[in-house]
Amino acid sequence: MSAAPAGQRRAVFTQGSIMRHVAVMTATGAIGLVAVFVVDLLSLLYISWLGDPALTAGVGYATQILFFMISISIGLTIAVSALMARELGAGNRERARRYAASGLTLSALAAVATTLVALPLREDLLRLMGADGPALRVASDFLLITLPANAPMALGMALSGALRSVGDAKRSMYVTLWGGAITALLDPLLIFGFGMGVQGAAVATVVSRLVFAAVGLWGAVAVHDLVARPALAHLKADLRPLSAVALPAIATNLAAPVSTAWVLRVFSAYGEPVIAAFAIIDRLAPVAFGILFALSGAVGPIVAQNWGAREYGRVRRTLTDCFIVAIGYSMFMWALLWASAPHIVALFSAQGATASLVAFFCTVGALQWLFLGCLFVANAAFNNLGFAFLSTAFNWGRATIGAIPFVAYGAAWGGPEGGLLGLVIGAALFGAAAMVAAYAVVGRITRAGLQVTAGPARAAD
Repeated sequence: MSAAPAGQRRAVFTQGSIMRHVAVMTATGAIGLVAVFVVDLLSLLYISWLGDPALTAGVGYATQILFFMISISIGLTIAVSALMARELGAGNRERARRYAASGLTLSALAAVATTLVALPLREDLLRLMGADGPALRVASDFLLITLPANAPMALGMALSGALRSVGDAKRSMYVTLWGGAITALLDPLLIFGFGMGVQGAAVATVVSRLVFAAVGLWGAVAVHDLVARPALAHLKADLRPLSAVALPAIATNLAAPVSTAWVLRVFSAYGEPVIAAFAIIDRLAPVAFGILFALSGAVGPIVAQNWGAREYGRVRRTLTDCFIVAIGYSMFMWALLWASAPHIVALFSAQGATASLVAFFCTVGALQWLFLGCLFVANAAFNNLGFAFLSTAFNWGRATIGAIPFVAYGAAWGGPEGGLLGLVIGAALFGAAAMVAAYAVVGRITRAGLQVTAGPARAAD
């Protein structure tokens, strides 16, 4: 028997075990993501072995600027994935291909525009975060090399989102996995073998981002034919629906780097050893909790396809299963970090204030990720169910009300450790509130969807 035409196939996430879909999408997404995070951590580890805290601090400052750029690309990726998954769930494959083309074009244009703005202003932006002296020079040089690779990074992310929307978690994973593998090979070669130091790490980052785009194009275009030919008329017509999801998602994602930059400025008053610790924590946390990022990426396509197919019970089940995974994994990883704290400190040859802050994160500060994981899941649901403004509100609420007063008071009371404890408290408040709101949203769309479905039947009676 021949296969059904592409437009007739039932979307993969509208059938079968929800927990299995969550597990497969999360696991495959986590492999690629964690691979990249591990490589980033190794890169910083190599730099820390050079024995100069200013180098580690400089990379930490530069990473925050790159975080701003990536946050914009994430927002556009969310829009591409959400709209494509929704159309695929409804059986409209050609419409999904058109959204892919318009979304990729928009992602590339946005990446080029932000790069052109950030390059000449990079030192001013770094000073706003408290960078000065040798750390400022290191960060500026690092950004000069890496910022031009923002466009291929944006394309690779959007293409990975397109692959996830169609349910090809494996090839979506390949995008980041291959990029991470290339960086893992180049980092020690360039940093130590060619004696390039921090600049070697920057060059490796550029090459990995080019690989992201190449592997994404292979999977989305050559394998699945998911991308239509870009057209200006289509881009103009699709700009509104893409922006309706992308702009709130970008605003949502910008909350984290804004909050982190503010916290970094607070910590900069305690000197380069504390900033070096902050840089280590910033690379260690994604490795430990990268599954939570992958989990939030799994929520979108599963929720969107089932919403498009009007399977409202499966939408709610997806939310519940994702919260279960987020809480269970976070508790496990927190315990593992606590037990591993002395070994992590020794691995980075950390001493003094650097060692104290890294150890405090492993034993206490990491608890914030339990609540951040729940917030990530809720925000992904909001973005894919037409309530993106809620994800914006919750993220900015945590980044401002949930961070500024708690970090300021905590730092005044207990130094950098007190500031980290403040972040835990703020995350707890907003993570719990987001969970409640997510279930309320699912209840609302379920009632609305059932009324629409029942309407014609009542009219026929």
